[in-house]
Amino acid sequence: MTENSAPTVEEPQVRRTERRFEIHADDSGQPAGFTLYRDYTTEAGAVQRIFPHTEVKDEFGGHGLASTLVREALDLTVADGVAIVPVCPYVKSWIEKHEGYTEHVVKPTPDHLQFISRR
Repeated sequence: MTENSAPTVEEPQVRRTERRFEIHADDSGQPAGFTLYRDYTTEAGAVQRIFPHTEVKDEFGGHGLASTLVREALDLTVADGVAIVPVCPYVKSWIEKHEGYTEHVVKPTPDHLQFISRR
């Protein structure tokens, strides 16, 4: 896809916002889906990105958009040097099925769950 072309189901665009990654699959300007994230800083100063929820609109189902979205979100997280905390069942399952991510994963703790419940 070129930089200025509209996203499509075949060539979606993933965009990062302050609290979520969004996938766009048409020219409406509205996301077809998203995965939420919250950056958590440990007492030691390490940043961990918690993924609590992923969702794709029903009308965009069956095109692999959730997988594309999660792959891009995790690739950007790893590139940022941030650990992945998969609370979302889809993200956890996706990581288990794809090589190269498990070494970047931190198992969710009660502190992580408490952190996302406050936001």
